[in-house]
Amino acid sequence: MKVVVADKFEQSGIDGLRDAGCEVLYEPELKDAALAEAVRTTHADVLVVRGTRVGSEVLDAGPLSLIVRAGAGYNTIDVAAASARGIYVSNCPGKNAIAVAELAFALILALDRRVPDNVAELRAGRWNKKEFSNAQGLFGRTLGLLGIGSIGQEMIRRAAGFGMNLVVWSRRYDGQNRPMTEREARDIGVEPALRTVRIDVAPTPADAAARADVLSLHVALAPETKGLVNAALLGRMKPGAIVVNTARGEVVDYPALAAAVRQKHLRVGLDVFANEPTSPAGEFHDDLIGLPGVYGTHHIGASTEQAQEAIAAETVRIIRSFKETGRVPNVVNLATRTPATHMLVVRHRDRPGVLAHVFNNLRRDNLNVQETENIVFEGAEAAVARINLDGEPPAALCDRIKAENADILDLQVVPL
Repeated sequence: MKVVVADKFEQSGIDGLRDAGCEVLYEPELKDAALAEAVRTTHADVLVVRGTRVGSEVLDAGPLSLIVRAGAGYNTIDVAAASARGIYVSNCPGKNAIAVAELAFALILALDRRVPDNVAELRAGRWNKKEFSNAQGLFGRTLGLLGIGSIGQEMIRRAAGFGMNLVVWSRRYDGQNRPMTEREARDIGVEPALRTVRIDVAPTPADAAARADVLSLHVALAPETKGLVNAALLGRMKPGAIVVNTARGEVVDYPALAAAVRQKHLRVGLDVFANEPTSPAGEFHDDLIGLPGVYGTHHIGASTEQAQEAIAAETVRIIRSFKETGRVPNVVNLATRTPATHMLVVRHRDRPGVLAHVFNNLRRDNLNVQETENIVFEGAEAAVARINLDGEPPAALCDRIKAENADILDLQVVPL
């Protein structure tokens, strides 16, 4: 199996792919036309990327079967185009959660204690203890979380350690206004936090923001989350509150955030921006980062050695599974529900040509197979096939399928 790795990737991951019997081309600077050419000339089966954009020109360049995003988000990959071409897209969810949560808390602490401003004053030769002694502290204050996936869950664990209470909003609890139950906390692995601090569920993102002293964003980028943090939400926040975004730049209306910084003196920590450079180094200009009380980092949330090693190991696991079993862990582009309306259940002798006979008859009646599985009974004398179809097979078709092949034992049509 041939693998092209088109972004920075850990050596342990390269070694793991080669140990799995893969032929690896490691070219971390490949982009656009050069990436398409590499896929074309290598006849790559698998492409591994991080921030590199993967569009139709890359997808059409060679016989790709799998794209692995060595990270959590996959918004730089044209998933719809990959799906139309039958190319798996997989990612590594949760492997950088601790790293991102650590950076989010670093920004929260830096904003509360104004650490960068302290450093700047000292480097300029000025001692100003009176000015920088003015900090509220985190204990007993309320952390608002928008999104409680793997990163949000790590935030809950750390907030409990700081003695912060929590108000959370998640699409899974949308519209609900109540304390989080012990079972819910157990289901997401944060029950120990519930024993020491209060965790409330807010009915809307704006309701969570209104109660928060610190608001931290951990939602995935989707049509419904684009611009989620807008002027209306920011207008409900407390004056002087903290906003931290380590998710995606697009989930925030940054002009509205800039206005809130000026009008409500919000303090802001950003690891992601609306218009980031496409290369690792380059010029960067953003009016928001120049405002007082706004700190930024260089989209480094997942960039710890621990996180990168974990992501590399997960990438190797995904590709090894695909190579050895044909199954792809963490697929993001399989249909949750197909257009199938009926299941044809075929109990048959385990003989060559039986299923080919069934499929040929389905094709003649213009019925499309959406999903199928064939389970063999002990002894390999008989099997049962379950075939999901996009329409109801007529009784005459079922009779013909059974009559024309003596190895078919029974047919049953089940509405879905």
